[in-house]
Parts: sequence; C-alpha cells; structure tokens
Amino acid sequence: MAALFVALGTALSTLYIPVGASKCFPVQHFINVLAGILLGPLLAMLCAFCTSLLRLFMGTGTMLAFPGSMIGAMLSGLAFKHMRKIWAACAGEIIGTGILGALCSFPAAVFLLGREAALFAFVLPFSISSSVGALAGSVLIYALKKMDVLDKLISDQDIQKRERVGV
Repeated sequence: MAALFVALGTALSTLYIPVGASKCFPVQHFINVLAGILLGPLLAMLCAFCTSLLRLFMGTGTMLAFPGSMIGAMLSGLAFKHMRKIWAACAGEIIGTGILGALCSFPAAVFLLGREAALFAFVLPFSISSSVGALAGSVLIYALKKMDVLDKLISDQDIQKRERVGV
C-alpha cells in the first residue's frame, strides 16, 4: 500500500490548481492523510519522503517538498493514532504542512535554493494546498468509513504489523 501511495503521489504530481500567483498541489496532502490513517506516522512520512525524492529527480518537485510533506504526513499519522478521528488526521496534515513545514522550508529556500524570502512567505500557499488535499482525503476516508471499509483496512494493517513483529 505504501508503494501504491508513492506511485500515485509521483504520477499525479503534475496536477495543480492555480491559486493567485501560486500553484496548489493537493495530491501529496491527499495521500498524506490516507497514509497517515492507513499506514501510521512512520510509513506515511517515508511515503512522503520517497514521493518528494522521485518528484525531485523527475523535475516535478523541489527541495521545498521535503519538509512540508514529511512533517504533514507524520503529524497526520500521529494525530489519527492518538485520537482515532479523521478530522484530527486532516488537522495534523494542515498544521504539519501548512505551518510547520512552511516554516521549515524557509532555510531550505535561502540556503539550498539561494532564494530570498520572508519567513512566513510559504505559510499561505502551503496552507491552501494542504487544506485542499486534506479535505479531499477526508472525503474519501469518510466514504470508506460509511461503506464499512475503513475499519477493515485499518485492522488489516494492524494484523500485518503484528505478524511482522511476531506477536
């Protein structure tokens, strides 16, 4: 499932929504919410890292994708793990990417990309993008929950984790 999320995130990274002068790439945030809920925080963060790395190699992403997507995925997974609420996973993605990831992108923009930017310059575009993606992810997750598929997917993942550990 993690490989599927990475493949989807990479393949669909060309889809964007123009928002003012910026481009909103909500697919990664959509996947972060799904991975955070279905795979947990560590695998969700690994999926975000792999997707960002592949996008960077393909020329469809930048170094700025790493902090935002990875922090958002991890917080989405942690929020769901501790609260077991879909809205918490979405809030974790929005806060993780939209605020924390945006602030962590500032040093990357200045030092790695050589771009001068204001400290909070990334907060609005990252927040818009992560909000749209998290909303789309929550719609799918609520649909899966309504069809009684979500609990089965989560319990299957828990069973597989226990089998790998030998419990």
